[in-house]
Amino acid sequence: MRTRLVLLSARLLDPGTGAFLPETALAVSGDGRIAALGDDREIRALAGPATTVVDLKGAVVTPGLVDGHVHPVTGAELTHGLDLSYCADLDDVREALAREVRTLERGAWLFGWGLDPNVFGGRPLGIAPFDAVLDGVPAFLLLFDAHSALASRRALELAGVDGPRTFDQASAEVVCDSDGRPTGLLQEDAACELVERVAPKPTREESRERLAAALRSMAATGLTGGHAMDANGDSLALYGELDAAGELPLRLRVAPWCQPGTDADGVRELIERQGTGGELWRVAGVKLFMDGTIDNGTAWLERPDCHGESTHAFWPDPEAYTRIVGELHRAGVPTATHAIGDAAVRHVLDSVEKARASGGGVRHRVEHIETVPDDTLRRFAELGVLASMQPTHCCDFTRADHTDNWSRRLGEERASRAWRCRDLLDSGTTVVLGSDWPIAPFPPLGVMAGARHRRPSRDLGQAPHGPEQALTPLEALRGLTTAPAYAAGEEHEAGRIALGHRADLAVFGGDPLTTEATELPDLPVLLTVLDGRITHRAASV
Repeated sequence: MRTRLVLLSARLLDPGTGAFLPETALAVSGDGRIAALGDDREIRALAGPATTVVDLKGAVVTPGLVDGHVHPVTGAELTHGLDLSYCADLDDVREALAREVRTLERGAWLFGWGLDPNVFGGRPLGIAPFDAVLDGVPAFLLLFDAHSALASRRALELAGVDGPRTFDQASAEVVCDSDGRPTGLLQEDAACELVERVAPKPTREESRERLAAALRSMAATGLTGGHAMDANGDSLALYGELDAAGELPLRLRVAPWCQPGTDADGVRELIERQGTGGELWRVAGVKLFMDGTIDNGTAWLERPDCHGESTHAFWPDPEAYTRIVGELHRAGVPTATHAIGDAAVRHVLDSVEKARASGGGVRHRVEHIETVPDDTLRRFAELGVLASMQPTHCCDFTRADHTDNWSRRLGEERASRAWRCRDLLDSGTTVVLGSDWPIAPFPPLGVMAGARHRRPSRDLGQAPHGPEQALTPLEALRGLTTAPAYAAGEEHEAGRIALGHRADLAVFGGDPLTTEATELPDLPVLLTVLDGRITHRAASV
């Protein structure tokens, strides 16, 4: 056996049981699989001249962490602009924009991201508060949910947007005032693209390097994989280039989008693309949307929000979505559907139930699930539908006292049903955890911590939002190891430290199960291993 890697003096943590294995060392074969487990003496004897040998001095090894919902290419592009996520009010935003404007050349665009609608303090969202700062400057400011944006007057002028438009996406809208003039608020991708398509684009080489840098940063946090929820633009080609060059530090499972208006040929093409890819990435599954977001009034709720919004589906004809899910199910293609509001989640479950009537064991999933009533919970487990959730969204974008925009829109009853991770898990549902980066930070220890404490990551002294929905340390770890492996149909080869499993591993300076939730994000990541190759190594190792 050719041995690629040997790890010695390790504490091997099994997320299946929550206990440490009796062995203290492991060896990885040339094909990137765990080939042997034993004591240090036995495993050291398997090392050859070309083997990488690392003495971990008692560090804790877990299976590599997998982000269950991430947008690597989109994130690499969006986070290259001005970070507005730390702005607490309109004055903060104006100051940040003014600083950025002073650095721009004449005619250059300003790109911002991460803008929290709570900075408006209940006022209508629009570009007006920033008109004086952005006078003559083409600017595109993405709100934190990445489903809406603010465009400056100059950007709207360059894009030829001077009034309302009609889109295939039922939730998409160029928001206008009572006189029919755009307010600067663009809802959903179709509306945002009106401005984005006239804005300058990075070169292919710039996109490639931004993506490579983002993925390297992810590997340094213990991530070895991600379920990438888009395949837009050059995404697949960029993954292919990095993979071929040996520069892909994460194992990626990519789900291309299926949008309203997709015809039979489009569905057939999505089916034919399944399984394509390279050594460390492949197309697997299809991403769909059933609604938008609660914060911008485009979710699909069973009762309107406080503004009378969030009343309809993303698809003009929800039954068209149901038919496509059925066709993908019959072809054995798993679906991942963005569904945030209670009506959206219910329709997805109804569609899966209808599809399952034809047989087949396809593992479908619902993404986000921000508020659902009691009678919805049991149906996830009954239908074998996985719940893909991002607890840091609850931590950082809502408040325990329900004074935030999300909670105010929903009202007390529905805001009290926020991100029901515990209730879904207790109902027998497999809960997959992720970040939804660039919507929220990608470090997985922060995601695990948020699932446990449910407090704002920037002010841990605040009260938790729905502490009864918190997960245990082991449940949070499983959400980033065994659960994503099961979601991908790879539980026989991933998510555990076992013979024959992939050698995708994360090594920490302490035990993530006994580290306090509030201290977990600072737990040192000493080593990350993908396919038996080191993708991150701390200076101390």
